[in-house]
Amino acid sequence: MKIIRDLKDLAEPLKNSVATIGNFDGVHLGHREIFRGIVKKAHATGGKSVVITFVPHPLKVLAPEQAPRLLNTYIEKERLIRASCVDYLVELTFDEEMAAMSPDDFVENILINKLGVQHLIVGYDYAFGRDRAGDVDFLSRKGKEKGFTVEVLGPILRGEEIFSSTLARRLLGAGDVVGVVEPLGRNFTLEGRVVKGASRGAKLGFPTANLLTEKEILPRPGVYAVKVKYEDRLYDGVMNIGFNPTFGTERISLEVNLLDFAQEIYGKTLRVYFVERIRDEKVFRSGDELAGQIAEDVDTARRILSGAKIIEYRDYLDCG
Repeated sequence: MKIIRDLKDLAEPLKNSVATIGNFDGVHLGHREIFRGIVKKAHATGGKSVVITFVPHPLKVLAPEQAPRLLNTYIEKERLIRASCVDYLVELTFDEEMAAMSPDDFVENILINKLGVQHLIVGYDYAFGRDRAGDVDFLSRKGKEKGFTVEVLGPILRGEEIFSSTLARRLLGAGDVVGVVEPLGRNFTLEGRVVKGASRGAKLGFPTANLLTEKEILPRPGVYAVKVKYEDRLYDGVMNIGFNPTFGTERISLEVNLLDFAQEIYGKTLRVYFVERIRDEKVFRSGDELAGQIAEDVDTARRILSGAKIIEYRDYLDCG
């Protein structure tokens, strides 16, 4: 997959592209169905599959106070879209100039003149441009006028519930890392760099790696059974997300205890896959009481993780 971060970098306009456009936060099952559609259509027509998205998320420019906390970092989103086997990812810079562009100009100047769109696949609720005027009806009319076809995909459902980024955020807010696997099609992850902490875990007999992450959304504070990837190997672990109420920490912390692991990893990057929630955070009367609870958490995590398999993006994609 080739990533285009500036349309000026295109030596010449694309031709015969099959495209989709959206924010694609979370890269959930609904998004992947759209990606699968453009790849399949491009193969059938001899064209190129193109995903068009915006950086940053438009609401971070238009209404920062209303902008959602993103499920993926931009790097994660690129990795997930790459795994969907598309040919091009076009990351349009969303700024005041882009915000002021009319839907007509966007279609003419970008979709047609720069990206050579012949077929466009969008979700049923997609809209762009000033006042969200560039909706599905608008795109269908412009397609007939300008000579490209438009295909609208309906929602992916679980019962009566639509798979969406909003659903994923709600599940994570409740700590339901098991339930979020279904709409995402994979275990929720976060990636972080190991930094120096207070070393309380080591003093209690359970050394932890403190993580610094760019992730905007985290599961509800608490203790989780996790799988941790370090240098292409998976380890079992126990993750604590929270404020360490026993010690009165004010800033949220991310601490993971890698089981049966004894390597020096300061400055290294870990990827954490959430498997199951163990318990809420709580205050303990002493360090010994906390150590006893941690020992129970480790035993619980071992039972949960024994034989548990995580779902990564590479495990579910057929790439056409």
